[in-house]
Amino acid sequence: MKIAVCIALLTATAGAALADGIRQGERRSGYSFMSADSKAMQDEDTANPGMLSVLDGEALWTRKAGSANKACAGCHNDASASMKGVAARYPAFDKALGKPVDLEGRINLCRSNHQQVSPFAYESRELLALTAYVARQSRGMPITAGDDPELAPFVEQGHALFMQRQGQLNLGCTNCHDDNWDKKLAGSAITQGQPTGYPLYRLEWQALGSLQRRLRACITGIRARAYDYGSPELVELELYLMTRARGMPVETPAVRP
Repeated sequence: MKIAVCIALLTATAGAALADGIRQGERRSGYSFMSADSKAMQDEDTANPGMLSVLDGEALWTRKAGSANKACAGCHNDASASMKGVAARYPAFDKALGKPVDLEGRINLCRSNHQQVSPFAYESRELLALTAYVARQSRGMPITAGDDPELAPFVEQGHALFMQRQGQLNLGCTNCHDDNWDKKLAGSAITQGQPTGYPLYRLEWQALGSLQRRLRACITGIRARAYDYGSPELVELELYLMTRARGMPVETPAVRP
């Protein structure tokens, strides 16, 4: 019964939003949909549980690893300077691979190519921590992802995935996050799906999680088969979402319900 009500809510207003999505002046971070208590948790670093992972990432930044016996700091020195603004432009085009890579992918490429050590597993504590630490250096900076002309076809593919209906519920990302934001779904606020704070600490998860984890959960929620971590589809969706949020400030590590 609950599923039927949700479908009715979403389909009744499908097409109500502008074809180009959300107007520039109406874009809102997921932060704005939260309770005062949750906002306070994000605002105060000493209360933000995501900062524990940032501290773990800082330790990993200076730890030598692999047969090259190198640390991230050995190449990039002080992250507060060298990584400032980096997360705001990812996913970015990798010329050697001929495709975009997200921030987690870039960290793992550095591990393989420069430290000569195995990549971290997706959604592992280490990869989330190091990604959060790097992204934390861009907090407050405007998102600039998607500026590279070589990314254009991948942005378009991500946009197509965002619009595509799929799964047993026959819904696309746009049906929630363009057409029905600021409404309720099963008692929870429907946000605009702006990716401004990843990796973020989600109260439901009681842990830090990546944007890919959130995307996979949404896809599973519409009764579709989720793409594998690191798949081109998820990276393209990330890229489109970051492009859609261009100009909004990075919040990592954000807190969400």
